[in-house]
Amino acid sequence: MERRTIGAATLEVGAIGLGCMPMSWAYTASQQRGDRSLRTVHAALDAGSDLLDTADMYGPFTNELLVGRVLKERRSDAFVSTKCGLLVGGDQHVVANGRPGYVRRACDASLRRLQTEVIDLYQLHRPDPEVPVEETWGAMAELVTAGKVRALGFCAVGPRSSRRAGARRYAEAIRQLERVQQVFPVNAVEAELSVWSPEALDALLPWCEARGVGFLAALPLGGGYLTGTLTPGQGFEPDDVRARHPRFTAEMMAANQPVVAGLRRVAERHGATPAQVALAWVLGRGRHVVPIPGAKRERWAVENAGAAGLKLTTEDLVEIAALPPARGSWD
Repeated sequence: MERRTIGAATLEVGAIGLGCMPMSWAYTASQQRGDRSLRTVHAALDAGSDLLDTADMYGPFTNELLVGRVLKERRSDAFVSTKCGLLVGGDQHVVANGRPGYVRRACDASLRRLQTEVIDLYQLHRPDPEVPVEETWGAMAELVTAGKVRALGFCAVGPRSSRRAGARRYAEAIRQLERVQQVFPVNAVEAELSVWSPEALDALLPWCEARGVGFLAALPLGGGYLTGTLTPGQGFEPDDVRARHPRFTAEMMAANQPVVAGLRRVAERHGATPAQVALAWVLGRGRHVVPIPGAKRERWAVENAGAAGLKLTTEDLVEIAALPPARGSWD
């Protein structure tokens, strides 16, 4: 698989990573099986998708434990990215905690669960509104100095709002990035980017490119919708985040079928799948961009990795650019 750099040239990863969250959190709990997930991670590593993206809140904690079982056997094959800064209560209520003492304890706990001596990329999952972001970032920088972490990342995945479209959606994240960059270098920014969520292209992606910062594209398959495997009105389990997402109502899934149909047309010309076309589009946004599609099954991890070899033509890109913008229930 093609290799790409994350920020500093010494941080090199496969062009397509693996989002581990769906194995333990947010998506269809009835399909979350430990042994199958382990096989999926191994399959991704075998295919060259060595960036494993997790977080302490996924589960909570169980996703890091799962990834740790693989790292115990194959640490040299993997680039591990995990996150801190969010706490999950018993009712699944999520709150931010950016206090320096907590950050230090969270890192030590993640190291134990991941069964590793160093975390390749340690990301701030969300800034704490009660703590100056410089203080949180300073504590994270100390972890680099201590040899527990190799590089730092900033997660800019947040709630969507039709009132904060385009560049405005990431204006606050960019202000925070400018502040923490004065404390310690940002190596990577993680944010949503896909054919149906291109807002990061307006300001956030250019900010990263201008500063040599890597961009980890979260949700590059639109929560599974861009794979073409979801049926409008199929419904989701109550614990699945898509059950409450405005683009996954039966009405909006039906309305957005032209997006999937367009990807399918391009895929047929290449003997590929809609998911691979969607990932190839993300890869084409820049050499500093690494999509991290989530997967629970070996088949999907291998298919996703195969997108690294798909080269879209000018005709393909023009056709994709002409697709109608995705709609949500707020539209």
